[in-house]
Amino acid sequence: MANDPLADALNTIKTHERFAKPSCSIKPSKLIRETLKILQRKGYIGDFEFVDDGLSGYFKVQLLGRINECGAVKPRFAVKKSEWGEWESKYLPGIGFGIFIVSTPQGLMTNEEAKEKGLGGRLIAYIY
Repeated sequence: MANDPLADALNTIKTHERFAKPSCSIKPSKLIRETLKILQRKGYIGDFEFVDDGLSGYFKVQLLGRINECGAVKPRFAVKKSEWGEWESKYLPGIGFGIFIVSTPQGLMTNEEAKEKGLGGRLIAYIY
C-alpha cells in the first residue's frame, strides 16, 4: 500500500527510464496529473493519457529518456521566496539544471515560475 503516491509515480518513471522503456503506467491522482503536466511542458516526458480500465484507471506515460533523476521531497519543506537559491543548491546538481515542482497558493508550478512571481511554497518534487 502506498503512503506517497507521487513518490511511487516518480520512482516508476525513473525506473522505466533507466531500463529504456518507451512507456509506463502510473496510478492516478490530481497531484500526479498536475505534476505530469509540468513534466510534459518542460520536455521531460512525452504525451500521457488517462486509461479507464473499469477500476480506478491509470495514466499511460510516454517516456523520452530525458530524466536522469527524480523524486519526491520529504518532508515537504516550506520555502520562502528569498530562499530559492539555498534549496536549489541542496537538491539540484547545478544552476539552471533541473527543476523543483512547488505547491504555491496559486497552484503547482516550477521553482522558476515561483521565483518570477515572487512566491514561496512547499517543495513537492525535483527532476533533472
